[in-house]
Amino acid sequence: MPIPIIDPEKCSGCEECLEECPPQAIEMKDDVAVIIEKLCEECGECVDACPEGAITIPEK
Repeated sequence: MPIPIIDPEKCSGCEECLEECPPQAIEMKDDVAVIIEKLCEECGECVDACPEGAITIPEK
C-alpha cells in the first residue's frame, strides 16, 4: 500500500488521525495534518479515522 495523501483543503485539523496512527507518523503544521513519510508504516488507519475524508490512498 502506498503512503496516504492528506488533502489540506479538506483537513479540518481535528487531529483524529494523530490519535489513530500507530507509528505516530502524522504531525500538525498550521492546523493541517502532515504525514511524516519516513515513519509511515502504510497501515491506512489514518484513512479510516478521518471524519472529513481528507486522507486517501493513492492508486498505484
